[in-house]
This record gives sequence, C-alpha cells and structure tokens, in this order.
Amino acid sequence: MAERTSSVPNGNGHTTLFQSERQRRIVALTHEAGRAEVSELADRFRVTTETIRRDLSDLQSQRLLRRVHGGAIPWETTGFEPLLSVRADRHAAEKRRLTMAAVDELPDTGSIIIDSGSTLTRFAEAIPPGRTLRVVTNSLQIAQVLSDHEHLDVIVIGGKVRKNTMAMVDAEAVDAVKPLTVDTLFISSDAASPERGLTTPYREEAALKQAMISAARRVVALVDHSKFTTDQFVQFAKWSDIDVLITNREVDPAVIAHIESTGTIVRLT
Repeated sequence: MAERTSSVPNGNGHTTLFQSERQRRIVALTHEAGRAEVSELADRFRVTTETIRRDLSDLQSQRLLRRVHGGAIPWETTGFEPLLSVRADRHAAEKRRLTMAAVDELPDTGSIIIDSGSTLTRFAEAIPPGRTLRVVTNSLQIAQVLSDHEHLDVIVIGGKVRKNTMAMVDAEAVDAVKPLTVDTLFISSDAASPERGLTTPYREEAALKQAMISAARRVVALVDHSKFTTDQFVQFAKWSDIDVLITNREVDPAVIAHIESTGTIVRLT
C-alpha cells in the first residue's frame, strides 16, 4: 500500500505530517530559501534532527536535494535539472498565469510544436477541447496529456528519453525536427537574461530548441520571472528569435524594455 500524504494530530495538539508530505515540503522550502538547516527543519516539523537527516539522505538519493554540512541545498544549484515532478510544484501560480495567456496565442488550425518542461506541460493541460491542430512534441508527458483530445493529431519526436524530464533531446530528435515547418512553436527556457537571451545547461537540448525555432513561422516563449536570475551554459536563442514573450509582471521593467527594443512582443501576466 502506498504511503499516505495527509497529516494527523499528535498527542500535544500539533499536527504531525507523514514522511512523504514532510519531504515534499522540505524540498519546496529549500528551493525557496536556497538552503535549509537541519535544526530549523526539525523545529518546524516537530521531529528529531535524526529524522530530518534521514529525510535529507532520502531526498539526495532521489536527486532532489544535496546534503551539505548542517543542512541541504537544491540539487540543481550545480546547473543540472531537478526532476520534472519537483519543477512542476515550483512557482505554480505564476505558471498558470503564463499558460492561460499562451492559450490565446494558439492558431485556430494548423500545426504547432510544444517543447518539453513543467511550464509547457501546464500549457498543454490548458488547451481547450475542440481545437483542430497537429501537435508535435518531444515530451512524453505532454503527449499523454493531449492524447484524449479528439481533434488533436499528436506526433511524438523520437529519441532517447531523458529520465528527469521525460523528454527526447538527442541528435535523433534534432533530425526529426529539421524537416518540419509549423505555424507556432511554444518554447520555454531554464534561464533568461536581457543580454544573452534564452539559455540551458545542456548542449543537446540547445541544439533541439534551435531546430524547433528554425522550423516555426512564429515563436512564443513562456518564461516565468524566476528564470531571470542567471545565465546557463548554452545560449539557444536571442530575443530577436522570439516573436512573443509571455512572462510575469514581477520581471524588472528595465529588462522588459530591453527585450521589447529587440522587436519581441512582451505579454505580462
């Protein structure tokens, strides 16, 4: 039987969380603050420091956090991606705002590419039924989300599955995209800055995103405000490659002005 994730009152009148829910909250707190201390977590969840250390060891084995002296830091501070299930929980409200705005950018008919990622998975979930579109994606999760839409023709790009994102981004995926021409590409990014545009930690992923951009007549980027903090290893797009940027109002107005000066239309949510 799977472990429950609810909570129960203990004898002191406080609420004690089950392990899975406590660990989920530990991950969220660590990503929010950038670091979590064992003693502070023990006080917060009213458990022993030994229990918290076991939690952190479990989370490190799942590549969700990294243990450091006295606590933990997010796994991806080294530039590698967290699991998709973790990314989906981060900045959820902001991502919902982006995806609802992105629905307005869908063509009435024709073809689109949807890139992989947690934001774009939420976008796929928001696509209303009844649309008649051919949808190309490299994301197994997005393909599954759209498979129940009667009028969507869903095409999955082949290649090796990257397990932490459930997406194909290798050379085979690039070769599958190159011959295509689609009306609109919906793409996201691990990082963004006014100077370097959109960047990712992975060269293979950058190559696939560049192929997608070349295949599209129009490019719509969904990038929440948390991505405007640092550049990643490889640039895959300049702002002049992006027709529409959908982002949050929390982004610095000076950054927005710079992006608009390149000709990109910016929609704030």
